Amino acid sequence: MDNNIDNKLIYLDNYVLQQDMRIRLPKAILNNLNIKKGITHFEIFFNKDTQELVLRVKNDELEDFSNE
Repeated sequence: MDNNIDNKLIYLDNYVLQQDMRIRLPKAILNNLNIKKGITHFEIFFNKDTQELVLRVKNDELEDFSNE
């Protein structure tokens, strides 16, 4: 990942990894992204150099929601 991404990150909240491997996403995500509960898919990336996970809304879904 590019070092410039750090300038674009916005801290939302933190959560403990649940026993069943779920991570609860902060409600602020609904306010800041064009996503729908139970519908939106995320692409998951891992940066092994910085030990960071990145979630991205799938591109095709971004296009679908913008047409509604």
